[in-house]
Amino acid sequence: MTDSILTLKDVSVTFGSLRAVNSVNLNVSAGQRRAIIGPNGAGKTTLFNAIAGVVPISSGTIQFNNTDMTRFSTSKRASLGIARTFQITNLFPRLTVEENIQLAVRGLSAHKFSMLGSGQPLAQEQESIELALVNSQLISKRSIETKTLSYGEQRQLEMAMALVQNPKLLLLDEPAAGLSPAERVNMADVINALPRDLTLILIEHDMDLALGLVDYVTCLHFGGVLTEGTPAQIRVDSQVEEVYLGKPRHA
Repeated sequence: MTDSILTLKDVSVTFGSLRAVNSVNLNVSAGQRRAIIGPNGAGKTTLFNAIAGVVPISSGTIQFNNTDMTRFSTSKRASLGIARTFQITNLFPRLTVEENIQLAVRGLSAHKFSMLGSGQPLAQEQESIELALVNSQLISKRSIETKTLSYGEQRQLEMAMALVQNPKLLLLDEPAAGLSPAERVNMADVINALPRDLTLILIEHDMDLALGLVDYVTCLHFGGVLTEGTPAQIRVDSQVEEVYLGKPRHA
């Protein structure tokens, strides 16, 4: 995992006089699993939005797979291989699990607005659907209505809909938010089982969960990078304890 897939150089995002992201430098290797942590207001979601192209950056550059995508739209970034989940699910509750995934697959097709054809997935599309069902561990739920899923299973379905893009980089925005302890364990199992060649960056407030899922951690504070390191290094870092866990350095 020596080849860089995502590089941020001096990236800042400002909203009026507020500098939400402040000169962030980030280098993520292909296949790496990275957590971005920090207290509320640290700039985590804004940084995610900048990577995904939801908000424009005020200065700096963003490279993905050696392509400068600083000014690319969200759709252009998606076409390069970037997929994202959100804190709040946005699904079709009356459709089945498989039908939701099928819509996500069809949305990638050049024929998505065509009125011709049966509407049934093509062989290649069906293959993508099956793989997404397996990777999200929802294959046994494929035929049930989405509204009957638990909240944790809905989060898994959202991940499945992102996976049909066959992304190179998956951005997970608080994948365990709102989940019960048992659902958090299941979500961790789903994430751990994802293909190892898929690069992951996740935001997660559950410190133990985040550190158990990743190879490397970036801690933000006041929009800037406070420190970086392995999960073992972050667990004993006094700066992280002070700003994230609320522990004074002298404790």
